[in-house]
Amino acid sequence: MNDSGISLYLIPTILAEGTQNHVLPPQIKDAVQHLDVFFVENVRTARRFITSLRLGKIIDELTFIELNKDTPESETFTALRNLSKSAGVISEAGCPGVADPGAVAVRIAHELGIRVMPLVGPSSILLALMGSGMSGQSFAFHGYLPIDKVHRKKTLQNLERNARQYQQTQIFMETPFRNNQLLEAVIEACSPELALCIAANVTAPDESIRTMPVKIWKSAKPDLHKIPTIFLIG
Repeated sequence: MNDSGISLYLIPTILAEGTQNHVLPPQIKDAVQHLDVFFVENVRTARRFITSLRLGKIIDELTFIELNKDTPESETFTALRNLSKSAGVISEAGCPGVADPGAVAVRIAHELGIRVMPLVGPSSILLALMGSGMSGQSFAFHGYLPIDKVHRKKTLQNLERNARQYQQTQIFMETPFRNNQLLEAVIEACSPELALCIAANVTAPDESIRTMPVKIWKSAKPDLHKIPTIFLIG
């Protein structure tokens, strides 16, 4: 039960610079307009995002509570327990709580009886799946794969096995500056006929979502260095 009237709004952000007016529904601006407290993965990014919405809010009068992978859970619990009014969660990019440390705040909010309000916005994972042509009936998101080459190769081979055995789309990603290495690993570990979708710069003007067999990608490797990318096999 939520007797306090306090809500925690999950506020999606843009995936690509300058796309606010194209990818964010009006309810995002409405929510931000009426909130003064935000749990954010990166304070600088969140301040810049709110400023870009041109809501007339005075940024220095807002409260930003850092919530990243290194934030002690006890700090987040205390901050949520002490809320006297509704707050928002802002991810670094895309939807809070999905491959994102904001999930911690959401879980604690449920424990404390705070109403959770997820808002509609861009998710690179779902947009990549939609554009891949692969199964949207059964899919699994694995986040970041192991960095160790041997472990990563075994992981990719297991993902291919799952894709074939269960007809299940396997989705994963990498830190943008290691994308090219991950692509090389996929080409080396997976079967030439396996379908691979590379979704790069999703929602940006130069967005590229393309599905081809691994053997085709081998001879037409794109440069994905520092480009936000989602990989799918199926």
